[in-house]
Amino acid sequence: MTDREALRSEMRARRKALALALPDAAKRLAGFADDLPGAVVHALYYPIGAEMDPRPLAARLAYEGYDLCLPVVTAPDTPLIFRWWRPGDELAPDAAGIPAPLSSAHDMQPELILTPLLAFDRTGGRLGQGGGYYDRTFAARPDALRVGIAYAGQQVDRLSLLDHDIPLHGVLTETGYTAFP
Repeated sequence: MTDREALRSEMRARRKALALALPDAAKRLAGFADDLPGAVVHALYYPIGAEMDPRPLAARLAYEGYDLCLPVVTAPDTPLIFRWWRPGDELAPDAAGIPAPLSSAHDMQPELILTPLLAFDRTGGRLGQGGGYYDRTFAARPDALRVGIAYAGQQVDRLSLLDHDIPLHGVLTETGYTAFP
């Protein structure tokens, strides 16, 4: 097992414990929506497992009139695409089996990509699940703002980043928004 695999395993367990210990975290996170960087089109994600649930945030952003979209995996080793979405819209499994907007939803160009993660550090380093989808997407959309969504307890001292790892501009947790230098 590599160090990154061991860290992923440790951080999955930590995230699961945080999800159980902080059942109101997603609602608290949504309370900091106004602190996000300015953007009209927000890409969120459908939560899997113990990922911080962005749906309360989505409900607030939709109520405030922002355009929302969700990522869609179309094929392995490709960047994500994004399709229009509103809370309550019908979803279907994408190529990775993750609930995503139907193919009839129009494609979107998000200005702000809110991403799940396993760990983050104070310099914007992000440890994801290991599939590379978000790093490929960030590389393909360099002008989009990149903001992680996490529990505050997912912060670590320092992540060792690889050449293809693209740092975040900020992170939103149940304790507030932090911009990275």
